[in-house]
Amino acid sequence: MNIENLPQPVPAADLAGLCAILRDCVRAGVSIGFVDPLAPGEIEAYWRRVAGEAAAGTRQILVAREDAGGPVIGSAQLAFESKANGRHRAEVQKVIVSAAHRRRGIAAALMSAVEAAARARGLTLLFLDTTDGPKGARKFYDAVGYAYVGGIPGYAVDPDGTPEKNAIYYKALA
Repeated sequence: MNIENLPQPVPAADLAGLCAILRDCVRAGVSIGFVDPLAPGEIEAYWRRVAGEAAAGTRQILVAREDAGGPVIGSAQLAFESKANGRHRAEVQKVIVSAAHRRRGIAAALMSAVEAAARARGLTLLFLDTTDGPKGARKFYDAVGYAYVGGIPGYAVDPDGTPEKNAIYYKALA
């Protein structure tokens, strides 16, 4: 497996692959900030926006491929804090893997790469949230060493429109 920064400008095949993975996750009920049914162009607009943020240096997008130069099979992001009192931290966002490649350790490899990228940037704290509902990833984040600190009832709606409590996690980087 190969994990790398998303190339800039984003190749059309990578954009299409990222859109397909995110669309499949939403349709499967994974709570990652979108509600089903998706508006036409919504996912492509999202990826174009975050690619612009990556090009501007406020976000890092990592992609997983089975082989160098192959299609994107997973992705994870670091959103960097710009405020002076928070430049030591980043939020982990959109850890996603294509349905055909799940349960192979790709998400864990992406999280390791996210942590390495954060350390290389001098960050000392990562945080994230997931739904506390049945489509959340609490077991996964527990398994990769993140500490659960609580959640807010009704924080966001899952893709089917059901309000769910979120589960907030953090990890201090050595």
